Parts: sequence; C-alpha cells; structure tokens
Amino acid sequence: MEAFGTWWEGLSPMLKIYWSIAVPFTLFFVLQLALSFFGAESPDDLPDAEIEADHGIPFQFLTLKNLIGFFTIFAWTGIACIEAGYSNAVSLVLAVIAGLLMMGLMAGLFYLMTKSGADGTMKIQSAVGQTGEVYLTIQAKRAALGKVQVKVSGAVRTLDAMTDDEEPLATGQLARVVQIINNNILLVTSK
Repeated sequence: MEAFGTWWEGLSPMLKIYWSIAVPFTLFFVLQLALSFFGAESPDDLPDAEIEADHGIPFQFLTLKNLIGFFTIFAWTGIACIEAGYSNAVSLVLAVIAGLLMMGLMAGLFYLMTKSGADGTMKIQSAVGQTGEVYLTIQAKRAALGKVQVKVSGAVRTLDAMTDDEEPLATGQLARVVQIINNNILLVTSK
C-alpha cells in the first residue's frame, strides 16, 4: 500500500485527475460491455426523450453509454499524452477530441444497429395472392377451419384458413389466398 501512496504522491495534479476519471469509468465501461455480451437490458436502451412526432430512433449522441465511453477514452488519452511529454493544455485538447470521437463512433454504431434490425412482425396481408399447401383439411362453404402452410413475411407459416369453394380442400392440395378474414384467417381457393 505504501508503493501506491508513493506513486500517487509522485503524480502531477493533472495526472491525478486523469487517473481519478480513468479507473472508475474503465470499470463501468467493462461492466457495460460484459452486460451487453450477456444480453442484459439497461435503462439506457430507453429513448432519452419521447416526442409525439417521433418517427424512429434518432441519432442519439448524449446517452449514458456514450458518456461512459467519452470519459474512459478521455482519461486514458490524457494519461498517454502526459506520459508522452505533451503539455497539460495539449493533452486536455487531445483528450477531449478523442472522447468526442469515441462518443460519435458509439452513437453511429448504435444508430446503424437500430437501422439494420429486421422487423420480425408477421404481416398477414402479404399472404394475399400467395399459393400454399393445405395442412389440415378445409371444409367447404366456411363450414369449419382448416390450416394452410403459406409464405408470409419471408417465412413459411401454418395459419387458420377457410374456403368458399363447393368442395373441401384436402391435405396436400394447393390453395391460393384470396382474402384475409377478421385480420387472422385466410380465405383460400383451389382455383
């Protein structure tokens, strides 16, 4: 412990400030990184402000994650500059620039990740016009529900179906979707 005290007393006031920032923010940064790898949700995933006319996630520069990244890179850049022999003023300017670049990089990456995310919502309306295969027999004249396998939103789905045809549609028969009933039942035909 004496070695730490001797080392700390030997530091310049500017280095003490940088080290005081670097240690806790590096720990926060590593903790944040570890939680991200394990898929832990954080309150920072929520928007910083809610606006009624908001149409998507904007480019968010001032977030908790970005501020942690800023102070981590700011402090380590300041330490590196002082150790390399730069003056306090130059090290401060370079540290601020490096921190801002880190914030911009992180904000840009999070923005691009939100834009690249696939929407897994099934859009049942996209089934209209598609041809699928009857999975469970569909009774004639909407007598009973059956099931049909059809490609919807890029994936094959097994969905409830009815028909207005005079004859039932048997398992394995091809059927074309002509309409959506009650937002969740396919109306199919063999024609």
